[in-house]
Amino acid sequence: MGYLPSLLREYPGLNYSLEGEQEQQKETIDGLVQGFGIALAAIFALLAIPLRSCFQPLLIMSAIPFGLVGAFLGHRILGMDLSILSMFGIVALAGVVVNDSLILVDYVNRQRRSGVPLRESILKAGSARFRPIFLTSVTTFAGLTPLLMETSLQAQSLIPMAVSLAFGVVFSSPVILILVPCAYMILEDLGRAVRWLLGRPTVSRGAGAS
Repeated sequence: MGYLPSLLREYPGLNYSLEGEQEQQKETIDGLVQGFGIALAAIFALLAIPLRSCFQPLLIMSAIPFGLVGAFLGHRILGMDLSILSMFGIVALAGVVVNDSLILVDYVNRQRRSGVPLRESILKAGSARFRPIFLTSVTTFAGLTPLLMETSLQAQSLIPMAVSLAFGVVFSSPVILILVPCAYMILEDLGRAVRWLLGRPTVSRGAGAS
């Protein structure tokens, strides 16, 4: 593949196409990216309906990119290259990250519906949901550790997927506990400012509620 750019410059009318294993790999990656996009859209819809908000699903899903960073760092730490199976692990990681973020936001919403002020609701949520989020990360990583340490030939194809999931969950969990509450307060401030500009009364159903 490295010599193709020079050939294209030398022969402007030259055409080429990928065949064989490279073509199959490209088709697999394209299908995976398309499927991941559909999965994200489905997650957004499933969150927006019960939350009755267009912004809170984005708040919950904002932790997904940090899980991706953790997956990339895990491959870097272990000296592994990203592969198609690594991307399958990233898709699974998105669901775990969304679940951790959701239980935190849901707790804040329930506290606010009970009349608890926003700041106090967020502090209570961080305290009450720290243990479930922390245990999810630890148990996921611990459960995948035997596979990460496996040296048999049969397990080598599964290790990249386990690396993405294990390191992504570990990296994203502390980010969720810090980023999501901060983003919740920012969304609430923005929502309050928009309502003030529109002359609407302040509501307290949750950040970005519509």
